[in-house]
Amino acid sequence: MGDPALSRRSFLAASAAAGLSMTALSGCGGDSDGGSSGTTTIEWWNISTTEPTKGVWAALAKKFEAQNPKVKIKIVQLENDAYKSKMTALTASGKLPDIFHTWGGGVLKQQVDAGLVEDLTDRSKPWADGLLSVAKEPYLLDEKVYGIPFDIGMIGFWYNKALFKKAGISTPPTTWSGFLDAVGKLKAKGITPLALAGKETWTGMYYWAYLAMRTAGAEALQKANDDKDFTGAEFVEAGEHLKELVDLKPFQKGFLGAAYSSPTGQAAAVGNGKAAMELMGQWAPVVEADAGKGLGDDLGFFPFPAVEGGRGAITEVFGGGGGHALRKGAPQAAVDFLKFFASEATDLELVKKTGVLPVVPSAESAIADPNIKAVQTQLKSATGFQLYLDQAYAPALGQQVNDSVGALIAGSKSPEQVTESITKVAKEEQ
Repeated sequence: MGDPALSRRSFLAASAAAGLSMTALSGCGGDSDGGSSGTTTIEWWNISTTEPTKGVWAALAKKFEAQNPKVKIKIVQLENDAYKSKMTALTASGKLPDIFHTWGGGVLKQQVDAGLVEDLTDRSKPWADGLLSVAKEPYLLDEKVYGIPFDIGMIGFWYNKALFKKAGISTPPTTWSGFLDAVGKLKAKGITPLALAGKETWTGMYYWAYLAMRTAGAEALQKANDDKDFTGAEFVEAGEHLKELVDLKPFQKGFLGAAYSSPTGQAAAVGNGKAAMELMGQWAPVVEADAGKGLGDDLGFFPFPAVEGGRGAITEVFGGGGGHALRKGAPQAAVDFLKFFASEATDLELVKKTGVLPVVPSAESAIADPNIKAVQTQLKSATGFQLYLDQAYAPALGQQVNDSVGALIAGSKSPEQVTESITKVAKEEQ
């Protein structure tokens, strides 16, 4: 997974594993219809599969088409894990979609190093310079721009105020011991403390990543990646703290087989009031309302607690945003679409209708949801920032982090084995 130059046999195997046919692969990339109309079709791959975002994005594509009559946008929308798998196969094939979702970091770097991504530095400068610098950071490689952000945010706990009140929890916990105590109080009242999509291991990774940040400090995760060594005592301690939580059996029944955004998944469990909390990004309220009923005024947000004696601070945050990149050689119409998507008018619409945090500073005034404002406040006061580990690191390493943490939560790996497995893959990636 870490090698962009896979053999044809390896690529075919990866394609089969991802459920991606050669027909689908050959369909990537925009083209002119070759007829008198001169229409250019642009393929846009994204992960916005839940409402209202799915509908809002489709409407934006139609709006762009209306403004550009000779351009057609073909939208391909995939769930998070399916998208990652298929993009891995496409990267191996050397043929990416015209416009594709990216989180930046190590995965984007691999695609750039393989010569598959368009350098947008000069082509985006007139309109991208004004975007929030923190939002652009994950897409800057060697001081060149390879992606344009449309969202920025952080991971934190989304909680049900009514269930907290029922359990006698007056304020959200600020320490790990206080968090475990809150879990105990919720269980004592017959309330499921946490919802987790165990089927999608990126959701569990959030816990270990935050605990590693709290025990070792935000900079330690980057240093461990640079040194190819995650076996330090503080990383083992992060796993031990996570095991403390797992041993309390805090998750909903059947969580190991649960998806994230399905009607019986993690978001729905919180949105329907069947679990008190989930550790998720700024998009959580929208997905909770789409997969379930949504909590309305009963929904609250608090940052991941501090770990007593740890080097990290509660003001160090973990997260990222979404962005778009272009395949190498994508038509000018694809650049025009990114400019359209990064405009103030589009950002205002995204903020108002889909709850994203703005990347255009002038759109900040459109934030109305108090929870989204709380996320923004946390981001503004952040003293450190760590991109999602499965995107910050090379693809194979990021996947190993997800898989190893998932195994710890499932009870098949110890905290020490998690760090050893991650380190083994880190060294193999050299």
